[in-house]
Amino acid sequence: MSKNAHYGVTPRQILQVLATAVKELGIRHPLHVHGCNLGVPGNVETTLDTIQGIGGLPMHLTHIQFHSYGTEGDFKFSSGAAQIAEAVNNNKNITIDVGQILFGQTVTASGDNMRQHANHKHASPNKWVVMDIECDAGCGVVPFKYRDQNFVNALQWAIGLETFLLVNDPWRIFLTTDHPNGAPFTSYPHLIRLLMDKSFRNDMLATLHPEAQKMTTLASIDREYTLEEIAIMTRAGAAKLIGLKDRGSLAPGNWADITVYTDNTNREAMFEKPDYVFKDGELVVVNGQVVATKWGTTHTVKPDFDPSVEKGLKDYFDRYLATKLGNFKMSDDEITEDGRGSITVHPTT
Repeated sequence: MSKNAHYGVTPRQILQVLATAVKELGIRHPLHVHGCNLGVPGNVETTLDTIQGIGGLPMHLTHIQFHSYGTEGDFKFSSGAAQIAEAVNNNKNITIDVGQILFGQTVTASGDNMRQHANHKHASPNKWVVMDIECDAGCGVVPFKYRDQNFVNALQWAIGLETFLLVNDPWRIFLTTDHPNGAPFTSYPHLIRLLMDKSFRNDMLATLHPEAQKMTTLASIDREYTLEEIAIMTRAGAAKLIGLKDRGSLAPGNWADITVYTDNTNREAMFEKPDYVFKDGELVVVNGQVVATKWGTTHTVKPDFDPSVEKGLKDYFDRYLATKLGNFKMSDDEITEDGRGSITVHPTT
């Protein structure tokens, strides 16, 4: 990896220093990494280099479907899911979420305003906004419609599912659509059915762009997720990853976050309409209808640090940024404004 021309550091050094800092501070959640070259054909090599470059330290890679692309085939766009899954299976320090795309209308939103500007020509419908905030930050919102007869979209769909089905450990992979960029989270029941029902998955695959069908091994993958694996991937695994010892299971003494379903072989219909949902022991949903609102909890860690670092940070903000260091400090009152929710401070390890 080449050094940055101005700062003289490599991407590998940046990753390792940050991951080491998170570990030494005792923060349970591993370093949360949005990889480089998002959406670029050939980025599978960058992702594999990132997995090796972290040097065995804990690291979570986000929406990895968008970082799993090869350059094979007539369209110079191919699936790298098998390579990524093998690397995840072989490196127990790595966790991932998938960022599955699903067909239909959604909207992409990102702080990477230059990438969003580059994508604005694909806006559907053609209404989009990209803004730069005094060079300190950016935002781009571009509506997008994923189409099953578009070669790239169809293969993206298959790449995400390949990743889900080829990563062995449900405790280290998480069900996401990179909401809303790949699909809205309301499509999760449909995604769960695709993972649990091979025949449904293959019937849908058979309707996609024919060239995309040729570029995926999805039809030959027999795995079907079990209910237990879905519960791990969507509930227990997430609680474990961020160090919540009193959530993610039905053990005595845990907070009662419980969803009750009537069993249905059509898993999409089953997960779309829970019979009951309890949040912190309070009944909030009955027969798919919301009957009460329960504000959530903001989970934080507050590790000790040397307060003298704030002097250097303040000088940097004052010299280079339009916002001030004080704008980045969050008080407890700001987090729980108007009594909405509460704060739980977790001890560091």
